[in-house]
Amino acid sequence: MAKTVEEDLGQLERDIRQLKIEYEQYFGGGKSRPPSDIEWRIDTLMKRYSDRGADMNYGQRYRFGNLTQMYSKYRQVFRKRIKDKEEGTVQRHFGAAAREIEAMRASQNPPEKKAEAAPDSFAVSWADPDEDKKKVEALFKAFHDAKIRAGEDTAPLTLEAFQKFVRQKTDQLKKQQGAHEVEYIVTVEGKHARLKARVKS
Repeated sequence: MAKTVEEDLGQLERDIRQLKIEYEQYFGGGKSRPPSDIEWRIDTLMKRYSDRGADMNYGQRYRFGNLTQMYSKYRQVFRKRIKDKEEGTVQRHFGAAAREIEAMRASQNPPEKKAEAAPDSFAVSWADPDEDKKKVEALFKAFHDAKIRAGEDTAPLTLEAFQKFVRQKTDQLKKQQGAHEVEYIVTVEGKHARLKARVKS
């Protein structure tokens, strides 16, 4: 049975994270060879969907673009570190490798206080989400990015389901509290992306 686009994108996201883990193990001395098999699998799937962009909806294309950028960034880092290792320009002991791994993790997962700071938040408001579709797409992008930063699975998150959710939530809050506008705020708290809604007078 052929896999759906969502299933393939979910597998791609899992493979990229596994690739990062196995490269860290390789640079740390836990593996004797880099994870070439996973890299080949990712490259194959990337090429397939690069040629099939028209088969994906907006949310899927956006997600694929994010995964492509993430993979490209990791590859650049890994290629440089492999070159340094082959040329003997890095220290080959566990302490140095551990510090490099921690530095990479810190760059991908900022401390909790930093994640909660204002630059990592996004806010938008509207009276009717159906009339402000660009704002809805911007909110979706911000929430999707926040989930990636927090290390959460984005496979269940689609633009269509997100649009339906904010439409229902907006109507609910406006009816309950008699508000004219509803504001949505995206933040990263600890290891979780949060989407909060509040009425505006």
